[in-house]
Amino acid sequence: MPKPPRMRAAALTATALLLSSLLAGCSDDDSGNDEDLTAQELSWKDCPAPSQAQGGGSSPSPLPDDGTWQCATMKAPLDWNDPKGDTIGIDLIRVKSSGGENGRIGSLIFNFGGPGISGVTTLPSFGAEYEKLRTRYDLVSFDPRGVGRSAPVLCEDDQQLDAYFQQDSTPDDAAERTELVDGTRQFNAACEKNSEEMLPRVRTTDAARDMDLMRQVLGDDKLHYFGFSYGTELGGVYAHLFPRNVGRAVFDAVVDPTQNSEQGSLAQAAGFQLALDNFAADCTSQVEDCPIGDTAEDVKARIAKLLKDLDSKPIEGIFPRELTESAATSGILQALYSKDLWPYLTQGLQEAYDGNGRILLLLSDSLNGRSENGEYSNVAAANVSINCADEKPRYTPEYVQRKLPEFQSASSVFGVGFAWSMLSCTDWAVAGAAERPDVSAAGSSPILVVGNTGDPATPYEGARNMAQALGRGVGVELTYKGQGHGAYNSKNRCVQDAVNGYLLDGKVPTAGTVCS
Repeated sequence: MPKPPRMRAAALTATALLLSSLLAGCSDDDSGNDEDLTAQELSWKDCPAPSQAQGGGSSPSPLPDDGTWQCATMKAPLDWNDPKGDTIGIDLIRVKSSGGENGRIGSLIFNFGGPGISGVTTLPSFGAEYEKLRTRYDLVSFDPRGVGRSAPVLCEDDQQLDAYFQQDSTPDDAAERTELVDGTRQFNAACEKNSEEMLPRVRTTDAARDMDLMRQVLGDDKLHYFGFSYGTELGGVYAHLFPRNVGRAVFDAVVDPTQNSEQGSLAQAAGFQLALDNFAADCTSQVEDCPIGDTAEDVKARIAKLLKDLDSKPIEGIFPRELTESAATSGILQALYSKDLWPYLTQGLQEAYDGNGRILLLLSDSLNGRSENGEYSNVAAANVSINCADEKPRYTPEYVQRKLPEFQSASSVFGVGFAWSMLSCTDWAVAGAAERPDVSAAGSSPILVVGNTGDPATPYEGARNMAQALGRGVGVELTYKGQGHGAYNSKNRCVQDAVNGYLLDGKVPTAGTVCS
């Protein structure tokens, strides 16, 4: 997922959320764990209200046809290198199949990306959109280790995070560069201080092993899986580790497994620039006059000027916070994730031009996991922790400075911020695991890989690269010619028929199918 000014974040839940005590820590049993974790029985109960780390809010509402959401906690090894040692709790949520046992295939496990997104709070937000899939599956999701209620990684407190996200993420001089570096080091040091035991144990390979344990505990011979965004990387790593255990799997909004973190950031800068181009063209092509510019180039020029002005003089936001350049950039990025949010971006820009930054700041807060009461979920902490545990490269300010022209060429609006975001893992307490994830999965069942030509956060090319990396006869590519992050939730009939046909009936689409 993208590295906007401060973190690599996922906003798949943004449309649903905008339009509409931390549990499961490490076991206290220092003597070790002799339990066969694959034989554990889950105790499903009514779901409590989400914790602060999960984002807060109320308990999930039931779905039609007695679709009651239930939650449970699965024990998993704290350290998969010591599976008989201490355990942590992995928080799960499910709603049982509406079709009953007759025709039921098993569980369909969802991961909504990030990394750092709580599946326990996100699945109910989209539950109604998966009703057709529920006719043959129990719908299941979870908080990956380090996220939400699953032994959450904790870094800075709410007040510190307010300051962290307000800092200048596009430094113009030595003093601002020092401030950015110091702020990043302070955040990273807080993660080490508050979550030292978890930092080496939140790698994607660990989460993949948790999913295979989950498959067994749920009673499924195969893992049936629907991964979005970072969830496609998690799914690819799972397929590499357990190819014979893969059932019917779909990857949507696909992370490019052939790129290292620098290449991924550069591609995302270009992807968000493309989304901004498309937004501007859409606004100025409407029958009514576009309220934020006369031409697409005018729209983009005015946005660039707004950000430049905010760099030197923030405007009123949500008292006592102002709308800074960094916050405005994050708000714009958030809105570009989904075409459904483009009207809010238009309104937010209109108001910002008149000196009111409230809407753009609300969008920024959504990206960063801040609720209206000023409390943050742990999405930022988990996001950085998982990325830095996975990614081996560590970049210096001098290296980023040399790369600025390349990033500016990719995006005149977002390039500089994405370049400086490469410092996120500098001075991190734990070494990164690899340059790139290994997703080769010879022997796996077919995996449907869906790419969206207008996806800003996971550019379209990643789908083809993922399909090829999975291996011959495994990755099956489907193209959606559309806008936004992901394809299935766009409600495109062609995409949904292809995905549903595979997950429900086992019909593998023809490789190279195009939907528009």
